[in-house]
Amino acid sequence: MTESKQGAQASAYERAGVSIDAGHRAVHLMKDAVARTHTPNVLGGLGGFGGLFRAAFGHMEDPVLVASTDGVGTKTKVAVRTGRFGGLGGDIVNHCVNDILVQGARPLFFLDYVAMGKLSPERVAEVVTGAAQACEALGVALLGGETAEMPGVYVDGELDIVGTIVGVVDRPALITGARIEAGDTVIALPSSGLHTNGFSLARMALDDLDWNEARADLNGQTLADLLPVPHRSYLPAFDALQAAGVDVRGMAHITGGGLIDNPPRVFPAGIGMQVDTGSWTVPPVFELIVARAGVERHEAFRALNMGVGFLFILPAAQQTAALDALRVAGEQPWVIGQMTAGQGVTFTGAV
Repeated sequence: MTESKQGAQASAYERAGVSIDAGHRAVHLMKDAVARTHTPNVLGGLGGFGGLFRAAFGHMEDPVLVASTDGVGTKTKVAVRTGRFGGLGGDIVNHCVNDILVQGARPLFFLDYVAMGKLSPERVAEVVTGAAQACEALGVALLGGETAEMPGVYVDGELDIVGTIVGVVDRPALITGARIEAGDTVIALPSSGLHTNGFSLARMALDDLDWNEARADLNGQTLADLLPVPHRSYLPAFDALQAAGVDVRGMAHITGGGLIDNPPRVFPAGIGMQVDTGSWTVPPVFELIVARAGVERHEAFRALNMGVGFLFILPAAQQTAALDALRVAGEQPWVIGQMTAGQGVTFTGAV
């Protein structure tokens, strides 16, 4: 092919809305952050057709791979409105890590997908760099990903992000919830905000407010500061409990479905959970959303995490040891309730 024809072809593709050069620039901007996540088990570097990961699981008796895929929902629209994109990468990594943590799995590697109508290399790099930083903090390899420019599919100025995590757990250590008993204690850890769920409701409720205004009902903070706060990881908290010898019988990641739909996913038959809503103070941003949206309290506890990010279920006799271990690890745990005979989640206090 002659040079003039090559130039014409490239120009035609750009006229169709896709810039190959922009994709290459995005990779260049993020490659160093991604490389820092590569563990000795990663074979090869960025740019291959497939990521290579050596399956070495140490002294595990019966290693089981655990995988999960998720997105950040309409939190992407919050990033667009506030101009803060880096947190989306941490959002998707930590969300996925927490999902497989519920079964006791440690993350091995992560894959990301970022798509836009018109590619902005700087925005893509900001998102992926945020994901790489979250991976690096947890010892997870960012093994690969996809950056897609899809004019006509995504609205100009908007973006989408999806992540896939693969982890491993030794089968004898797999946590299924089957050993949960009535009388077990439920310990909660706080969320860092809305995490990655409930943003359609939040945006409906808060859309006409000035997000840059320091509000008295938010303790002087702004919505632009609070809403983009990334989803946090609970893996270090679990590690602290394991190191203390605590028998974690079940866990729940409080995502879409809130405290009502998520915990029962790990309950054995005939066992329910009683939650004391007086055991913590719902953060002001949730109260503002609930008030302005005019939603019933029960619906709010299903659409939002209401300040509760993760639950550990363990024997009541180990409650003090668990609380102590978590506090030493820098956490702010509290006893949110207990397991009971029955089914589902019931609440004491105002809901």
